[in-house]
This record gives sequence, structure tokens and C-alpha cells, in this order.
Amino acid sequence: MSSAPSEESVAARVTATVERAIQRNIKGLEYFGSAAPAVGASPRDLIHARGTMLLYHYRPMADEIYRVPILVVMATTNRGYILDLAPGQSFVEFLLKRGYDVYMLDWAPPTAAEKTLDLNSYVNDFIPDCLAKVQADSGIEDVTLMGYCMGGVLSTLYQGSHADSPVVNLVTFTTPVDMTKMGLFSAWADKRWFDVDRLVDSLGNVPAEILYTSFDMLRPASRFAGNIRLWDNMWSDEFVKGYRMLDRWGADMLPLAGEYFRDTTKKLMWDNALVEDRLEVGGRPVRLGNITVPFLHVVAEHDHIVTTEASAPLVKLVGSTDKEEVILKGGHVSLVAGANAQKRLWPRLDQWLQERSV
Repeated sequence: MSSAPSEESVAARVTATVERAIQRNIKGLEYFGSAAPAVGASPRDLIHARGTMLLYHYRPMADEIYRVPILVVMATTNRGYILDLAPGQSFVEFLLKRGYDVYMLDWAPPTAAEKTLDLNSYVNDFIPDCLAKVQADSGIEDVTLMGYCMGGVLSTLYQGSHADSPVVNLVTFTTPVDMTKMGLFSAWADKRWFDVDRLVDSLGNVPAEILYTSFDMLRPASRFAGNIRLWDNMWSDEFVKGYRMLDRWGADMLPLAGEYFRDTTKKLMWDNALVEDRLEVGGRPVRLGNITVPFLHVVAEHDHIVTTEASAPLVKLVGSTDKEEVILKGGHVSLVAGANAQKRLWPRLDQWLQERSV
């Protein structure tokens, strides 16, 4: 039988518990009176902008740089600073310090005049325009294209429809392809009761509030549970800082251009045309089998937004001989940001890129 705890150990536990309770209350008062922590600290330059489209170049942090630059395509519903949260917690900073030349296609809220932007605008205009600017700015013809979530979908659509693409490597994170397997999203977008035409015709652009509510409803209790975890860990400055950065990003959603939302709903969600190999964007056939460059597809094992079933067919349908699917522990966000990403995704991606970026 184990011996009973000593009086000293009990006293130490009580003291620690009391101290945390005091710190929790003090920090709780500070929490509501302090500004949110800064994000997106890696130095960068805006080298090209057209309305909702923003192209940034991050300043190098290494003496020697790999030859092939990287263009990261961010998801259209969220801002790119999730990949550059803070020094020591930044995916972009990691790539820069490892010697990669990093560009990012990020998004600003579309204006009312941009409601006519459609899927063709993103796939056949914005992406090739930014690729050309990366080529001109870097002086290198070859580019690695890397897409997160819907940015991965757009990157895949582009590469599957442009035989003359300068892309020599394609990387996608948490990228869906079979939209019938998108769980609650598939149910909410069911055309039997979701009138996308009325929504877009009435509002023009789709407000961020609608999108935020949709994501929030995927896990109705998560915000409440998150607040409990925050209070339990209010004594820890490091936990609170990380929580506030991620919470800020999660709430900082972007509206979507109306025609783009209509296109993605009808062509991708309702028709599921991509996985069934009959999608056309701007008159261009999109064929996953036409993608022949080295391809890395990263899946989050516990992704509640893009299910593993929704992303599973992608690597099989891509025509590349050099292709790989990597399934890592983590969720939709923790795959790319946070301690989990630093241990799993970042070094794994660096290993894959090294031999394909020279």
C-alpha cells in the first residue's frame, strides 16, 4: 500500500492551489483591461494588391536561401496571420529561418463592388497573377505552391487546369475534395433547403457573421469549454497569450464575394464536380490527373471542419508519381499553428521541401 502524503507535501499543494487562485483572479482583471497581443510579427512587404487580393513578400532571415520560392495561398475565409502568430510560434518564421523565400497570397474583405468575383476570378486570375509577380520579384521561374484549407482547393484547381503552370511543387493542408463528406457543412448546404441564390442576390457579399456562426455551430459547446479552460489557466501568462491570439484569429473572419460563394456552393458542394472529374472553371477543365508535380497532402487526424473522409481521395486522384499523404495528430488549426505543429508538421514539411527546392 502507498504511504499517506506527508504534511509538508499537502501544505505545498494547498499553497500552490491558493497561489494559482490568487493569480487567476488578478490576471482575470488584467485580461479584460489589456489589449490583445500583437500578431503577424515577421517583417514583410506588400508587393502587389488588387482589391481583395494582397500579395506579401517576407524578408529573409537566413544567409542562404533555397532557390525555389514558396507562394502560400491562404483560405479565403480567414486572415493569414494564423501562420505568423508570434516570434517562436510562427510557421512563416520557421520557413524563413530554415532558408526558404516566402510569399503569401492573403485576402482583404471584398468590397461591395467585388461581389461579382467568382471562382474563375480566384483560380484563373488572382493565383496566376501572383505567381507571375513572385517570378518577377524573385528572379526564379519555378515556384512551390502551398495552400491552406480553401487555399489548398484553389491551388489544386489552378494546378489541375494550367498545363503551362510554373509550379514545380504542390503542398496542401486540410484540403477537402469530396464535398459530400464534409459532415454538417454538407447538411447545411443541402440544396433542398439552402437557397444560395436568394442569399447572394439579396446580400451581394456573404457577411462574415454568417460564416462565423456556421463554423461555431460545428462544435456548439467549444466556446463554452474554451472559456472554462481559459479561466482554469488564467494564472499562466503563456496560456492566456496563446488563447487570445487563436481566439482573435478565429473570430476575425472575412466575408466572401457573392458569386464566389455561389460558385463554390453549386459547383463544389452540390455538384461535387471536382472529385467526379467534371469540373470546369472559366471554361477550363480541371483534372486532378493532370497534376504531375511532386505533391504533398497533409491531413489533420482530428479535423472537425475538413473531415479525413472529405480529403482522403485527393492524393489518389492526383496524377503525380512523386506524391504523399501525411496524416498528423491535430485539428484544423493546431495542425499548422501551436506546439503540436512545431513538433509535427513544420519539421516534416521542411524535410519534404529541402530536396525539392534546390
